[in-house]
Amino acid sequence: MSLGRALPHDAAPLHVTGAARYVDDLPTPRGTLHLAFGLSPVAHGEILTLDLDPVRRMPGVVRVIGPGDLDPMPDCSPSAHDEPLLAVGRVQYVGQPLFLVVAESHRAARRAARAARPEIRPLPAILTVEEALAANARFEAGPVVWEKGRAAEAIATAPHRIEGTMEVGGQEHFYLEGQVALALPQEAGDMHVHSSTQHPTEIQHKVAHALGLPMSAVRVEVRRMGGGFGGKESQGNALAIACALAARATGRPCKMRYDRDDDMAITGKRHDLRIDYRAGFDDEGRLAGVEFRHLFRCGWSQDLSLPVADRAMLHADNAYHLPAVRIESHRLRTHTQSATAFRGFGGPQGMIGIERVMDHVAHAVGRDPLAVRQANFYAPMGQVGGGRAADPAGRPGALPPDPRDISARMKEEETEARARLGAEEVDLTSRGAEAMEHDLPPPAPEGVQTTPYHMPVEDFIGDALVAELAERADYARRRAEIGDWNRQSPILKRGIALTPVKFGISFTLSWLNQAGALVHIYQDGSVHLNHGGTEMGQGLFQKVAQVAAAELGLPVEAVKITPTDTGKVPNTSATAASSGSDLNGMAVRAACVTLRDRLAELVAERHQARAEEVRFEEGRVRVGGADLSFAEVAAMAYQARVPLSATGYYRTPKIVWDRLKGRGRPFFYFAYGAAVSEVAIDSLTGENRILRADILHDTGTSLNPALDLGQIEGGYVQGAGWLTTEELVWDAEGRLRTHAPSTYKIPACSDRPRIFNVALWNRPNPEETVGRSKAVGEPPFMLGISVLMALSEAVAACGDGSIYPALDAPATPERILAAVRRQRG
Repeated sequence: MSLGRALPHDAAPLHVTGAARYVDDLPTPRGTLHLAFGLSPVAHGEILTLDLDPVRRMPGVVRVIGPGDLDPMPDCSPSAHDEPLLAVGRVQYVGQPLFLVVAESHRAARRAARAARPEIRPLPAILTVEEALAANARFEAGPVVWEKGRAAEAIATAPHRIEGTMEVGGQEHFYLEGQVALALPQEAGDMHVHSSTQHPTEIQHKVAHALGLPMSAVRVEVRRMGGGFGGKESQGNALAIACALAARATGRPCKMRYDRDDDMAITGKRHDLRIDYRAGFDDEGRLAGVEFRHLFRCGWSQDLSLPVADRAMLHADNAYHLPAVRIESHRLRTHTQSATAFRGFGGPQGMIGIERVMDHVAHAVGRDPLAVRQANFYAPMGQVGGGRAADPAGRPGALPPDPRDISARMKEEETEARARLGAEEVDLTSRGAEAMEHDLPPPAPEGVQTTPYHMPVEDFIGDALVAELAERADYARRRAEIGDWNRQSPILKRGIALTPVKFGISFTLSWLNQAGALVHIYQDGSVHLNHGGTEMGQGLFQKVAQVAAAELGLPVEAVKITPTDTGKVPNTSATAASSGSDLNGMAVRAACVTLRDRLAELVAERHQARAEEVRFEEGRVRVGGADLSFAEVAAMAYQARVPLSATGYYRTPKIVWDRLKGRGRPFFYFAYGAAVSEVAIDSLTGENRILRADILHDTGTSLNPALDLGQIEGGYVQGAGWLTTEELVWDAEGRLRTHAPSTYKIPACSDRPRIFNVALWNRPNPEETVGRSKAVGEPPFMLGISVLMALSEAVAACGDGSIYPALDAPATPERILAAVRRQRG
């Protein structure tokens, strides 16, 4: 059985030998031209003159394309049509493309791009969220507010209250392979584009629009990316459009690759933000009410900021039942790079806010932060209401009714709601994401715990998972030992923290939750597989091949994995939102089931049996006394004129969401996890180390444990990097100063925990997903939050316990040292 086996990544030998081909490795046709952008040196200003003659005179330059050469100006935005390929009239950030150089070599194009001397009159630049608030510079008319209960009243009447502010930094994607595209002009004006992108269909759409062609005239192909992390969901549009325009203008293949400095200067990052919070709670640390205000710095264009900020709101509860809550989100416009998708897509920013609250509450009541977290968990799966129902004001109420009655009633109401939705035709071409509304599911029965967006939480396993991890990691004993250590050690202080993760799986834009696949069986029994997901190192192709092999009863080696190609599978969604295996695995499964059923009917007819009696296993097809090879059956089907090609399609069920109202069920299910991190700090310098990490993560029934373990380990380290070493710094002129490996510090191999224990909570997903698995791309990233909380505890050990550390992120040595000094007065 292929499914569930710990198989290596399909391209692992190619990766380690350097033989894996990326876009920059593809042999290019003779005469290929190379492109580079000329960039703005000013954050905000009026373009007075743009003399490009010195650029045209540079050696190797074939053509220079300025804003006056493009009418209409192509748009690169994935959302609001507010990202012109080249700046028109004004510049909006340092690094914005002003013009395009087409040259005989990459070096010649980059040298020429620096020869321009644009005359730009500087204008006041908005660089911070405070400046944006003061100027009312935002992407929506006002803040987005979601409420459940009466939070202000609950806070005011609670026995205890806290409030605070937390700064959370952004993050550079730092994919190993930079942004790159190659456009090959075809006959009749068609275009073939190779792009390092997570969203081939968006590249197809944007290139077609720029060229004035139907999408069917543009083919986009992606074999693999050297990392993406969300940074290639929309940021590759500009390169692909530029290459396609230049290829059409010159009739020659055109290629564009950002150097690392240019990549970091031009492209968007994870959204940084400021989180203001207030909370009211009892003596045990149980929350009665909480209020959050998110101030997101979105950059100069909208990009994906609205759904990112929405998802931060959707994860503001993490694993905790908030009886009364108010979340206010500001999406602020600044003259900096347009912030974009990044692993977790806003979820980490929302989740870190409530974890800060839990830590602050624990400090206020003098309890172990883990005990406070456990006191606020959602009710365990199967215990609807958890014995602590709450009325809309957030006040404790009576015990809930019998859970069995609730479950029955919910199933009946859900069936009725689905029937209504299924009967409704939704015209996606005329109804945009902003205006789209659904029939919302019925209110949760009395006593059922719901999220801040009113979704019942029925699958909560965080309590059991956290309890098991605490026991495995020997949390209680180690915490006591660390307390003893800190009392005896005046300089080196240690800290430990256990934080949970509850992460919703699905695109919040409902129509993206669909996927297609194409599977061919050739007459020799070999299988050709194509689907809409993209491979960026996460092992998606191997997992989906395992799904196909399992359905057809073949060894995974028999399944040929082929590049993602818009000419084979149309209208693909981005490989994002941790949806790659869920969506594409189910689509491939559907195609393979269709083919297997066709073959089973043929074999059954030939051997006087029923189709359901035919078994596909180990490369053989067996029924009764017959034992045939899969290749024999494929040849038999071909000769019998049975079609050996099938498409598959899948759409995620149960998704019902109205983002404007902040109500519905935006997620198919939740993935859970938890991490214990132990750290040490030097209180004289702020230097720090992660000494040990213990992780237990929920993958459902894992499709491939080896790949899942890799995702969990990498996600944890990347999350820890976001919160410790990865600091983005802009100067007063809006210039990014941390724009290279020399100044921007991603975690190195030496930064990993010396003791690193990772295990899977290998239990089936209650929802019907492929193999009963759960997504594992983004959820592990937020396990790194435990590092920041452990550092906070270590800082607190430097004082007498009267001051909460209020450690901002990233917790660089400088910030840790400043926090230590606050503790010591």
